Amino acid sequence: MSLINVSNLSFGYDGNIDNIFEDVSFQIDTDWKLGLIGRNGKGKTTFLKLLLGKYPYKGSIAKNVEFDYFPFEVKNKERLAIEIVNEIAPNIEDWEIIKELNLLNTDTEILYRNFHILSGGEQVKILLISLFLKGNNFLLIDEPTNHLDSETRDSLVEYLNKKKGFILVSHDRNFLDKVVDHIISINNTNIDIQKGNYSSWQENKERQDNFELMQNERLTKDIKHLEAAAKNTANWSDKVEKSKFNTNNSGSDIDRGYVGHKSAKMMKRSKVLEQRIEKYLMYHKVQKA
Repeated sequence: MSLINVSNLSFGYDGNIDNIFEDVSFQIDTDWKLGLIGRNGKGKTTFLKLLLGKYPYKGSIAKNVEFDYFPFEVKNKERLAIEIVNEIAPNIEDWEIIKELNLLNTDTEILYRNFHILSGGEQVKILLISLFLKGNNFLLIDEPTNHLDSETRDSLVEYLNKKKGFILVSHDRNFLDKVVDHIISINNTNIDIQKGNYSSWQENKERQDNFELMQNERLTKDIKHLEAAAKNTANWSDKVEKSKFNTNNSGSDIDRGYVGHKSAKMMKRSKVLEQRIEKYLMYHKVQKA
């Protein structure tokens, strides 16, 4: 077990005003099985490429493992599958390869067929076992279930449940639920990590969204009350100020100094209420961020 430390990560594409990630920091245990989620266009692929060192960035990514990406790019697909395995994971014994294929309920016969004639599911299996056999690496697995039948998906679930140390990207939420033990979610400009699968993350998110909705409703009501109080106080101050020029029943002038003092006091209270509104808004803005 070791840690991947991401510190103060910032990145944005040239020409874009806003960064995709802004001063992001978090830790990943290399024993975790993480599901990477985020709306389309929020930076899932960009994040994986940053881990792989494909783009320059600000901040640091400290690690004691190597990142490997699935699907692995096979340059010459005319070779035997066993040659592909040996290229990705050199110095691996045959019995280790056979053991991995058995975990996937797959006949070892596919090792001695040309890679390009294997089915999509068989190619996925060959590449996955090769990357896991490589050792001392942390896998970035991008959409492994695309175009796979349900039987192959089930075998991948069983296989990945026996593995650790990867980030999985998949639009198949059911697949994520069965495989991962942590969720790493990409938000507006930050990245959040929670223990659990996709369903538990979604429940927490809905609970948080409902809480924020209630907070916003209460905030709106409180602001309306403060604004009304500030307006009423300002109006009272104005009326009192004008009363300095009225006379009482005996025809003598009202103590204008007293009235002026009262007017100034109400105006000050109005300003205090306005400042409370500003501080209230600023506080909740910070809390939400």
